[in-house]
Parts: sequence; structure tokens; C-alpha cells
Amino acid sequence: MLDLATGDWRAQLLPEGGAAITQLAWRGRDVLVPLPLGADPNASFGGAFVMLPWTNRLDAGQLPVAGTVHHLPVNRPEDNTAIHGLARDRAWTVESEAGDRCTLTQALDGAAEGLPYAYRAQLSLELGEEGARLSLAVTNAAGQPFPFGLGWHPFFLRPAGTGLRFRASALFARDARTLPVAVQASDGLVGDEQAYEGLDTHFAGWDGAAEILRPDLRLHLAASGAWSRNLHVFAPAGSSVLCLEPVSHVPDAPNRPDFAGYGPLTMLAPDSTLTASLLLRAAI
Repeated sequence: MLDLATGDWRAQLLPEGGAAITQLAWRGRDVLVPLPLGADPNASFGGAFVMLPWTNRLDAGQLPVAGTVHHLPVNRPEDNTAIHGLARDRAWTVESEAGDRCTLTQALDGAAEGLPYAYRAQLSLELGEEGARLSLAVTNAAGQPFPFGLGWHPFFLRPAGTGLRFRASALFARDARTLPVAVQASDGLVGDEQAYEGLDTHFAGWDGAAEILRPDLRLHLAASGAWSRNLHVFAPAGSSVLCLEPVSHVPDAPNRPDFAGYGPLTMLAPDSTLTASLLLRAAI
């Protein structure tokens, strides 16, 4: 477990647990739902985990690239999808730690596991007066171009009376497996629980900014790089969590070419890197 702290901010990370953030707090107030000690970060509605080399779902685990269909492990058999990538299931290495910041890395050569991906990834979290900044990067370590995506899946604490506000230009209707089936114009979302509760919905044309308006504090998200256009919103009915997931592409994008213009996976040449960053600020 890594403990970070400075000024108003406190954080804990679990390098051996997919680099999950198990706790993030501001002035003693939990920003994320704390992950219980010993809980699986990939099977709990708490903390936050990274998603790469793809985000959200791939139908039947299929990844078509240059005329070849690669098959990734279906880890959600109830809807026959490969979900949330490979990085969250593997340990990360602590490269540096300095009280208020840390950098973790992960390398994968998937050939030994029958996986088509080879990558090097880096995750950094820095706490400071400006806020909490999370940066994520993935580099193609294969000898040929290959498509990549990345995202972050936080479980923000949602007390009763929490509002949400962001702008976007499109949202996606989904089927029973939460795969996109149609796109429609959107202004984004402004409202309280009635406006977003029950969503498991992707928004494109996001401007990279969002606000969570809790009764006890206000959170502002500012995304940049590969995270500045797509946002997935997950707010299970009857729960106390609100997931605003900055991501680099539309769910199942490689299998749905009609939606490619709204956010495809990024084709990276060998040794090329995809980067993204998120700054989280808090105020009363």
C-alpha cells in the first residue's frame, strides 16, 4: 500500500492490485468511496482503477486489426464481452515515491499468454495545492502498429442531493449488454439524481470538464490529452456511487466503424505513446 499526503489531500494506492486508488480524500472528506481493506478493487464499487489497453467493452472480445481479428479474454461472460482492459488485473512497479506523489509502471509482453498486446504503461499521481493530478500513458512495445485506448474508472462518493454538470455533443443509446447501438445529439447533462441515476451511458464531444456538486463540497474535473473528448457515466440506481470515467474511445469502437468518428482506438506505431491527464480540484 502506498500512502500519499500533502496539505488538503490524502490518497492510498495498491500497486500490487492493478495500481488501484483505494482512497482519495480532501480535508478529511472522502472524494471516492473508500475501498474496504482486503477488497478486490476489480469487484467492488469503491476506489478507482485504470483501464488499458482498451476501455469499457469489446463484443465477444474481438479486436479487428488490419484484416485480422484478434481475440481477447472474455472476462464478463454474462454479456460475452471483454471489459476494462488488461492492466487492472496485474501488479504495477513503484518507480518513485515522494510523499505527495508517485509513479508506477507496468510492462506486458502478451505473447506468452496468447495476447496480441505488448506495451509499457506509466501511471502518476501528484497531490498539491492545485489539486490531485492523475496522468496515464501507454507505449506500443510491439514491432508493428497496434490500436490502443486508456481510461480511468473512479467511484465517486454520491451523497443524497448530489448534482452533476458537464457539456457534450452526443450520447449513445445502448443495448441490454451496454454496447452502443445508436448516437443522438446531446447538450451533456445538468441536474440532480433524477437526471443521471441509472445511467450506464457514453457521451462523446465532451469538452473535458465536469462538476460534481455535493452538499458538502464541489468537485471539478479537467481532462486533457486522450481523455478530453469522451466520458462514460455510470450511476447505478439506489447506490451511493457516481462514476465519471474519462476515456479515449467509444465502447466497442473497433467493432462499430459507424461510430469511429466519435472516438476510435488510437493506432500507435512501435514505440509511440498515448497520454492522458486529469486534474481534480475541490472546494466548499
